[in-house]
Amino acid sequence: MNHQDALHAAVLAPLERWLTAPRVPGIPAPSTTTKLPALSFEFFPPRTEALEAQFWACIRRLAPLGPRFVSVTYGAGGSTQNRTHALVTKLAAEMALPAAAHLTCVGATREEVDEVARQYWQAGVRHIVALRGDMPAGIAYAPHPGGYAYAADLVAGLRRIADFEISVAAYPETHPAAASPEADLDNLKRKLDAGATRAITQYFFDTETYLRFLDRALAAGITAPIVPGILPVTNFAQVARFSAACGASVPAWLGHMFEGLDDDPETRRMVATVVAAEQVRLLQANGIDEFHFYTLNRPDLVYAIAHILGVRAKPDAASPA
Repeated sequence: MNHQDALHAAVLAPLERWLTAPRVPGIPAPSTTTKLPALSFEFFPPRTEALEAQFWACIRRLAPLGPRFVSVTYGAGGSTQNRTHALVTKLAAEMALPAAAHLTCVGATREEVDEVARQYWQAGVRHIVALRGDMPAGIAYAPHPGGYAYAADLVAGLRRIADFEISVAAYPETHPAAASPEADLDNLKRKLDAGATRAITQYFFDTETYLRFLDRALAAGITAPIVPGILPVTNFAQVARFSAACGASVPAWLGHMFEGLDDDPETRRMVATVVAAEQVRLLQANGIDEFHFYTLNRPDLVYAIAHILGVRAKPDAASPA
């Protein structure tokens, strides 16, 4: 083989390989007729004045996207209950923004939980995220004496108080304390049958995990919406540690995406945006039209992903008074 023939073979070989590889269809591009998804955003209550300023900056950044609601979490053991209550009440009073309060069974009697719910209703809060709740680290869950034992009981109690919209938690990869995937799905059905409006999932990273869970839920007689919870990842090591405790699997491909970026926060942010945007676009292509974002009080990634989904800021949207 002369030099010219060798060069020709070297050039042709990759092309032949590329042309014989299986074709993978792309995610359909959104069009002007594509239904825009409904979005909701979750924040955690700040513990200091400086972090509270960051919290409100996050709200101001995302409010123009017109979310279906924004929610504020509790700490483990109900540790931030008072701060959560104050923030949600302020959101309801000072912004034209639907606010949802997390409410748990942990650390309070039924009467105390009911009173908090009544206060929310009187303050104009119409949406509750009803959860069993977590104990502080290292302590196994045990119902409070005289309290609601589990989330299904809490949902039924809220229904007796007022006509709340109620969201509950769902676990595509099974709650760590569940006896089995089937038992976990039965528990979800009990919460919905007790009067919950929708379920919001624990975050996940493999789309098929969520879609298979929807198949199982429908087969079990569940028809309420099960909204995917989306967590944009910027700190992979932190998410890996947290995921090990909450039962969410972290696929090897995700670790590979962040490999070598420990000291490169800007590239981590770009990778995080691409990964989460690809996830939500694939879900959107599979017919999902509602997403719940765990913001970690960092708005910019979520804003960018919402833009990719086709959601645009509304110039007359809410802002703090």
